[in-house]
Amino acid sequence: MSNDFAAQTGRWDPSEYQRHSSGQQQWAQELFGRLKLRGDERILDIGCGDGKITAQIAQQVPRGSVLGVDSSAEMIAFARRSFGPPALANLRFEEANAASLTFGPEFDCVVSFACLHWVIDHRPVLAGIRRALRPGGRTLLQFGGRGNASEVVAAATTVIERDRWRNCFKDFPFPWGFHDPQEYRAWLQEAQLEPTRVELVPKDMTHRGREGLIGWVRTTWMPYFHRVPAQDQETFIAEVADEYLRLHPPDGQQVVHLKMVRLEAEARRGV
Repeated sequence: MSNDFAAQTGRWDPSEYQRHSSGQQQWAQELFGRLKLRGDERILDIGCGDGKITAQIAQQVPRGSVLGVDSSAEMIAFARRSFGPPALANLRFEEANAASLTFGPEFDCVVSFACLHWVIDHRPVLAGIRRALRPGGRTLLQFGGRGNASEVVAAATTVIERDRWRNCFKDFPFPWGFHDPQEYRAWLQEAQLEPTRVELVPKDMTHRGREGLIGWVRTTWMPYFHRVPAQDQETFIAEVADEYLRLHPPDGQQVVHLKMVRLEAEARRGV
């Protein structure tokens, strides 16, 4: 992830993220089949977070190796404790900035799941991915796309316009890069990566009741609630959740549904 991302979010809580990221994990697992792995590849996972997805990939390449990178020191430390050697001898984790990758052409595949919407300008990311890929190598990226979480964004916008919070959000920039396939295809081509599939995919994210929704907001909406004083952050988070639930109440099983949109991009480096 980029340094801009780190500045927006501050410190991550890996344990909290692990409890509230089942949707991200499921969507990544749904894409594993598209990797078509032989079992001997060398793979780079950008924005590996708590490491659980990276570990699952490592299990699929017993004769290969996987490197997970993330800009969060807390996430990397958690991933190393939870999944690194000796648990998986072919898996390593290290800190790295997604926008300034320094790898040479050493990877057969570069992947990223639920991370790159934190980076506004993807052109340096894609240039780094191309440098990291061996000739003929491929990349599979998945992240929030155009229209992602639009109903939650609308709820948050309503809350930050209230008198109590308005002064905290002067000159507040939208924190995520939710891109569309047309512009992303052009960026891939600019980076000399050949697009093979670029599309928006709607997803239904679910959480168990109000507390589950609050946990997710607390886990991933740091650019918003870090704008308010620390002693008021839990109140702000609850107001965002309650505003969303006012318009989108839980279903009959008390499950909260969020309309998400992922941009999925697959591309190759020429030989």
